[in-house]
Amino acid sequence: MTDAKQALELISRGTDEIIKVEDLQKKLESGRTLRIKVGFDPTAPDLHIGHTVIINKMRQFQDLGHEVTFLIGDFTGMIGDPTGKNVTRKPLTKEQVLENAETYATQVFKVLDREKTKIRFNSEWMSALGSEGMIRLAAKYTLARMLERDDFENRYRSGQPIGMHELLYPLAQGYDSVMLKSDVEMGGTDQKFNLLVGRQLQQQYGQEPQVIITLPLLEGLDGVQKMSKSLDNYVGITEAPDDMFGKLMSISDEMMWRYFDLLSFKSNDELAALKQRVADGANPRDIKFLLCEEIVERFHDREAAEKARETFIARFRGGAMPDDIPEKTLRAGDGGIGIANALTQCGLTSSNSEAFRMIKQGGVRIDGDKVSDRSLHLQSGFNGILQVGKLKFCKANVE
Repeated sequence: MTDAKQALELISRGTDEIIKVEDLQKKLESGRTLRIKVGFDPTAPDLHIGHTVIINKMRQFQDLGHEVTFLIGDFTGMIGDPTGKNVTRKPLTKEQVLENAETYATQVFKVLDREKTKIRFNSEWMSALGSEGMIRLAAKYTLARMLERDDFENRYRSGQPIGMHELLYPLAQGYDSVMLKSDVEMGGTDQKFNLLVGRQLQQQYGQEPQVIITLPLLEGLDGVQKMSKSLDNYVGITEAPDDMFGKLMSISDEMMWRYFDLLSFKSNDELAALKQRVADGANPRDIKFLLCEEIVERFHDREAAEKARETFIARFRGGAMPDDIPEKTLRAGDGGIGIANALTQCGLTSSNSEAFRMIKQGGVRIDGDKVSDRSLHLQSGFNGILQVGKLKFCKANVE
């Protein structure tokens, strides 16, 4: 096993918060195999690479020799996680949960080591808890403390209803940690409250409290909003290699390093070396190729990754325009829509400031003609192809 200092550096990379770092360091220094818990409520059947941020971290723990439990919340999934919701979430049926869970299990083994992964269902102990057990569990937490959650507090103050079953969700998730005797639990930044409940319940049950690791929500291809199918800024892990490679190549050079941090299995030293290559004058595109190849290989294989790269290069050699350019309808005000705003809304730049910078560098074209006027406004009725650099295109329709 890697020594504790190196292990801590690897685990810490790309995380948002570790509670508490000193506790994690002590656990790693103990030399024992740690129990790592991550729960998934199978509320949707398909995963995108944003979901794999936490799964990648699970794999890192596996590679360090620790025990990973992929906990499927078939019981809690029927309650519905209220996190971030301003209305009561509709519970799923048991059939829906189990169907989604089966798909999840198939997809996660594209990242996790099947032989080193324990799959558990929290209905194993939650169903056996019974009504008396649930009452005893509820007695270990106060309503005042539960209402400290931002989403509960906001709904309470605004008069939005909060279902009693929703208050049970954090308790059920916390009780999972008690039953699994977890040393570490991981989740997204939006899960912090639920993770803390687990830590507090473990203490009440006489267990050593788990370390909490929160991970950021990966921005989508637009570089602004979190990755989401509803926003169409995602890369699905079951997509074809060419599609996956092409989508990943569309991210900005700045966002590339964020993706490396959260999605790559390269070591910290390897990433530092890549950043130095760019600082020394290497083309960021060539470094981005490495990121795309690594991710495509993970969900397909090495041959598919190499072929996707060759296809991409051939497709765009000499600035050739792709056949399947995405289309976007833009809304114009009385004076039209500014070119920077249009580029950003089309997902060609991550911000208006980046758009202005690309215009200044001569990297923006409309229907093949270079744009030099940063104050340009596209008027209602405009239909044309916006281009940033050699690789990013969008058919813009202004209404």
